[in-house]
Amino acid sequence: MFLASAHEPDETWIASAVERAAAQCFTSSVRKVDFKKSSPTYRAKSGVFDVIEIPQTQYLMIDGAGDPSQAQAYPDAIQTLYPVAYTIKAASKKADKDYVVPPLSGLWWADDLASFTTARDRSKWLWTMMMMVPDWISRADFATAALLAKKKDLPSFEKLRLDCLTEGTCVQTLHLGPYDAEGPTIARMHEEFMPVNGLKPTGKHHEIYLSDPRRVAPEKLRTILRQPVVAV
Repeated sequence: MFLASAHEPDETWIASAVERAAAQCFTSSVRKVDFKKSSPTYRAKSGVFDVIEIPQTQYLMIDGAGDPSQAQAYPDAIQTLYPVAYTIKAASKKADKDYVVPPLSGLWWADDLASFTTARDRSKWLWTMMMMVPDWISRADFATAALLAKKKDLPSFEKLRLDCLTEGTCVQTLHLGPYDAEGPTIARMHEEFMPVNGLKPTGKHHEIYLSDPRRVAPEKLRTILRQPVVAV
């Protein structure tokens, strides 16, 4: 739903974090959980709208508003989420519960759906950028990791929170291609699939970014599009 360059984290920090994690993999006997492979919530097919049940999930969250390619709040949020997510992961590994840090995701909404589908008026977008945290991570774990990560002078640290998201029944599909080309798929979801199946949207549009836009061509980007729904 936004330009690829808008949600790139700080490359130097992420590169070093990924290298450290990769090096540790070879020396650790701890089983590493990869939620993208083990959880059905990360499965979707292009051109297919599935109705799935999403359990309550906890996330690191930062709220913001406006065009993510223009508002400084957006890169500030991303550059805060990643260091905290990796600090929590490192602490969890030391406790013999290792996992792959789940992909960045975001909730997006506006007063008018056309802002996303046809008008594409980014100035009216509201958003919450998120990174999923395993359910075995407690609020005390989060508080400890946040204090450690705070030393990195994170730009949106004061806006960061750990919160639970309850989505329930959702319609989900996979978008292949540039973020800014999602409009037609979102329109089909809302204007065709939902009415035919006796559903209506409730809650916020959710996107999960499975690809790294620094390394994947725009036409090959894979993004899960999810919308909570209720029966009409």
